[in-house]
Amino acid sequence: MANEMNLTQEELESVTDDKNIKRWYVVNTYSGHENKVKENLEKRVESMGISDCLFRIVVAEEPEIEIKNGKQVEKMHNMFPGYVFVEMKMTDEAWYVVRNTPGVTGFIGSSGGGAKPFPVSPDEMESILRRMGQSDKKVVVDFKIGDTVRILTGPFGGMEGQISTMNDQTQIANILINLFGRETPTDINYNDLQKVSD
Repeated sequence: MANEMNLTQEELESVTDDKNIKRWYVVNTYSGHENKVKENLEKRVESMGISDCLFRIVVAEEPEIEIKNGKQVEKMHNMFPGYVFVEMKMTDEAWYVVRNTPGVTGFIGSSGGGAKPFPVSPDEMESILRRMGQSDKKVVVDFKIGDTVRILTGPFGGMEGQISTMNDQTQIANILINLFGRETPTDINYNDLQKVSD
């Protein structure tokens, strides 16, 4: 018991009560089958009545802008092809159901031989959810409508533009950038913007 006194409360819980803690895990799928696996898992949660063990099932996608024939076309881009993120309590039943879902090839972080996988760190998962606009944590920003900002990542990384609208719910700002000599509106995540100093 003296040895357990050096652990933080979270570490102690993970050692003693792993089955009752909701965590994120990465499931490996056949590439291109991520959405089908998500659909299969959601159906199994419902049909097998395990909604108390399996929670959110996420295919990490973000909008990507393509320019086709001089027009902006938005399509979804999979950030992690071949992977699905599953928020679950690692009970024997939930583990069995996920592993035996059609299209699932296994868990990432499992050494095999029946060993249960390691969860994704909360910080990493928060970063992924934020990029998708699904984060519970709100980003505090130092810019407002009318400010000039620099886009930090994505196809418009390095470009500057003026904020025309901001949605604090989704944490996405609409930025007017100069593209091919025309003012073009584009939606950018708050995290991917930096205020340009006056």
